[in-house]
Amino acid sequence: MTTSTPITAEDRRRLWHPRGTLCAVCRQPSRGFGWFDPVRSKRPRPSVWFCSMSCQGYWTRLARERVAMVDLTDDERAAIAATMKRVALLMDEIGWATSLGGLSEAQVRALIEESVEGFREAMSDIAKANAPEVPF
Repeated sequence: MTTSTPITAEDRRRLWHPRGTLCAVCRQPSRGFGWFDPVRSKRPRPSVWFCSMSCQGYWTRLARERVAMVDLTDDERAAIAATMKRVALLMDEIGWATSLGGLSEAQVRALIEESVEGFREAMSDIAKANAPEVPF
C-alpha cells in the first residue's frame, strides 16, 4: 500500500509556471505574466509568457491590432535601428574592413550578444513607453 502526500499550493504553482521561457516581447526570462488561448480544444493551447505587465500589455495591444504577426512592426523596426547603432560601435572597435569570415569566435559572439541585447532593451523600452500609467 502506498501513501500519497497532499499536493501543496507550491506544487500547483510549479505545474503552471513557465520555467525557462522567455518574454514574448523583450526576450528576458519570464516572470509569471502570461496569456493562453481560452478556447478549449484537443490540441495544446497556445500560450506566451512575459517578464512584466508592460510587456504583456504591449503584446496584447499588438495582438488586437492584427491577427497574424508576419511582417515587422514599426516598433520592431525602431528597435532594429537602435540596435544597429550599438552594433556599429562594436564594429568600429573590430574594424569595418574585417570580413565576417575573418572574425574570431569571440568577436562573432560579441556581435551576436550586442545585437540580441540591444534589440531586447529597445523593445523593452518601447513597451514601457507605450504602457499606460497605473492609476494607483
